[in-house]
Amino acid sequence: MLGSMVTETLSLWRDAERCYRVVTARDSRFDGQFIMAVRTTGIYCRPSCPASTPKVQNVRFFPTSAAAQANGFRACRRCLPDAVPGSPDWNVRADLAARAMRLISDGTVEREGVPGLARRLGYSERQLGRVLTAELGAGPLALARAHRAHSARLLIEMSELPLTDVAFAAGFSSVRQFNETIREVFATTPSQLRVSAASRRGRQSDVTGTRLSLRLPFRPPFNAAGLLRFFADHAIPGVEEVTSESYARTLRLAHGTGVVRLTPSRDHVRCELMLTDLRDLGSAVSRVRRLLDLDADPAAVTRVLAADPALAPLVAAAPGIRVPGAVDGEELLLRTLLSEVPPGEEVPGEWGVTRLFPTAAQVAATGHPVAAALAEGRLDVHVGRDAAELRAELLTYVDASTADYVVMRVLGAPDVLLADDAEVRRGAEALGLSPDALGERARAWTPWCSYAGMYLRRAAA
Repeated sequence: MLGSMVTETLSLWRDAERCYRVVTARDSRFDGQFIMAVRTTGIYCRPSCPASTPKVQNVRFFPTSAAAQANGFRACRRCLPDAVPGSPDWNVRADLAARAMRLISDGTVEREGVPGLARRLGYSERQLGRVLTAELGAGPLALARAHRAHSARLLIEMSELPLTDVAFAAGFSSVRQFNETIREVFATTPSQLRVSAASRRGRQSDVTGTRLSLRLPFRPPFNAAGLLRFFADHAIPGVEEVTSESYARTLRLAHGTGVVRLTPSRDHVRCELMLTDLRDLGSAVSRVRRLLDLDADPAAVTRVLAADPALAPLVAAAPGIRVPGAVDGEELLLRTLLSEVPPGEEVPGEWGVTRLFPTAAQVAATGHPVAAALAEGRLDVHVGRDAAELRAELLTYVDASTADYVVMRVLGAPDVLLADDAEVRRGAEALGLSPDALGERARAWTPWCSYAGMYLRRAAA
């Protein structure tokens, strides 16, 4: 079943007739899953763009905005196709293209270049470029360029940072490259983008210094209450602070530290960020999106899980449930294993959080063997790992249940059922299901077993 559903997702952008029906209906559920480009205007849009629907003979479809840009199209300034939920493909798929996209979104190309990206994925640069071009319509540099353009637009529109500083903060190697990219992608100059954004928001801006306030989109419905409850149950004092309305935590990023507060609302999540280095903006946003599982496709999850009579009432009562992700793979593994977390470095207090989660090296100093393996590079836990390979590597150090839990949360793997988890088993019993027969029952839940597990946890509450 998993293979057939993934194949359907992969072929969506190639199915021109189906894509055009989505565009005609302006169906926002498909935003981020493919891009529509219009030959007569040279513009590319999200599927739900409110502009007049072009004639079918004038449109082309692409899997990514980078592919549209590589073919000479520029972004629509009305629907802002870069400001949509990411494709759920990157979690459903476990292939090279999906793993690469997760790393590119985390800023790996800006920090380590294409050689670093290829090294993390275990492929040569040539192999990587060939696969990405075939699958996504653009190579790693073009995909990273699209990511930089999105980060630059956020800084241009949401900060008062000088445009020269925006260029380097977004990962461009020169101001000239920055200006050319903005003109090519958005058909305007950086200064015109800023003026346009200022006129849209008027004088209402809570951006000061390194503080940014962003709107993170998602595909509704979104069960925010369930996420907040989960975070509250697992919060580490000082590192995280959870209220009935928001979640705040510190972030350890490539170029510095950050603090984020996330406040869900009806159609977006408000993301307030404090960063010591604005080069970390794209990575911070990407990690927060994974933490909240904002790129999930709840409609696809509902179609499968609501078909099970045992789960149907839970799905109806809590539509849009999400699987909590992670902002850092090493942190997630260590906090799963540690009964007591040693203090990390202090950071300027904001929203009730005051310190970072300790590094693997700091935990290793206490004699913890898994932390030592992480610190010495014998164990590598990051979003670009292949799920099966990561699980096998983890089993050298932890039991199968812990390995599955880490794979599910770090990689956003949607089809992992934690059948031995005590809460999952209690939830199964509450629904009249045999905990020992969950593996067989889960065949009907594929490829969304991770979400089924969250519903079982809810039933146990």
